[in-house]
Amino acid sequence: MRIGIHVRVAGGYAKAIEHAKNAGCTAIQIFSSNPRSYRPNKIDRPALDAFAAMRREAGIDPCVIHTPYLINVASEDPKVLAGSITLLKADLATAAAGEIRYVNTHLGSYGKRDRKEGFVAMCGALEDVLATIEPGVYLVIENSAGAGNLAGGTLEELGELMRTLDHPQLGVCLDTAHAWAAGYEINSAAGVDRFIGQAEEQIGLNRLHLFHFNDTEVPLGGARDRHHHIAEGVIGYEGFRAILAHRELQEKVAILETPGEDADDIRNMKTILTIAGAVR
Repeated sequence: MRIGIHVRVAGGYAKAIEHAKNAGCTAIQIFSSNPRSYRPNKIDRPALDAFAAMRREAGIDPCVIHTPYLINVASEDPKVLAGSITLLKADLATAAAGEIRYVNTHLGSYGKRDRKEGFVAMCGALEDVLATIEPGVYLVIENSAGAGNLAGGTLEELGELMRTLDHPQLGVCLDTAHAWAAGYEINSAAGVDRFIGQAEEQIGLNRLHLFHFNDTEVPLGGARDRHHHIAEGVIGYEGFRAILAHRELQEKVAILETPGEDADDIRNMKTILTIAGAVR
């Protein structure tokens, strides 16, 4: 697996790459704009070209854009939906301009609407977005922690989304903390085998491009999105070891979204790389 962290780019791409190198990353994730705004940044091609060159020189590939938190393609509010579509299209365009392979997004919440009705509408919104995607870029849908009426909390719903849209550049990202919170017991080899078996059956492992590696202290099935440091929560060493050792996941990519500052990034990367080294 190629493993990395989410890096802040507010201080410039060069500083972000240096931090990723110091942490031992072979992949990275970024925000392309303010994650709490509906206003995307304009594409700066010279800066993106320089960023791509820095990544090549550092041996960091792939890069992932995480879309803003405000995105909700399951919403029945026309303004929220329109803003979400605009943000998604903007990040896909930035990815294409910057040689960035993945754009990762949450789906959002159906709110008070009927889930079946919301699912159909959500698929329509995603079809609109996917009509603009350029070659070499993949849109990956992240599983939710399953709280309230959130979309994408189960492998079954993610699989139904993949089958309904059936687009070759659409895939899935599985967040370990969210999976645990949604009730998938992935703290042992047996549990991980069951989870990956279900993912293969429901989604297809060819559609599974990305993991977010996060531990958590939320009880199993607790439906709360709370990230914790690697191997210091309820998923633990054995859970991450089992994922890293799984023979069908060796070519996948994992991004850490653990809490804290730069020193915590270094510590969490050291832990996950130690676990990865132990299974080789």
